[in-house]
Amino acid sequence: MKKVLLYVPVVLSLAVLGAHFMRYGNWIGVIGSLLVIALLFVRRPWAARVIQVVLLLGALEWAHTLYELVQIRAAHGQPFMRMAAIIGVVQIVTLLSALLFQTPVLKRVYGLEGRE
Repeated sequence: MKKVLLYVPVVLSLAVLGAHFMRYGNWIGVIGSLLVIALLFVRRPWAARVIQVVLLLGALEWAHTLYELVQIRAAHGQPFMRMAAIIGVVQIVTLLSALLFQTPVLKRVYGLEGRE
């Protein structure tokens, strides 16, 4: 059961990233997010590293989105603190999801033990 719980933030981060891409009509990003979720079933070190890189890039995408939306809202005199807090939390969860592959459980699952 503990192993399954480690996947929850990873899948949620990728699903929210896919929804973000869908919101902007980026279907390549949507399909890519879904493919990365499917990659969770590939129990190989390279698969874990690809997922980690995608999650790190996702965190950067959230940082870029946050910056852009704050600039737009501030320019129009609209409130932006709540939106910034929400996107900031999503960004942190996405970043921390990448770090879950450094836990002993997922290192064992993906054969990352001894590959430092």
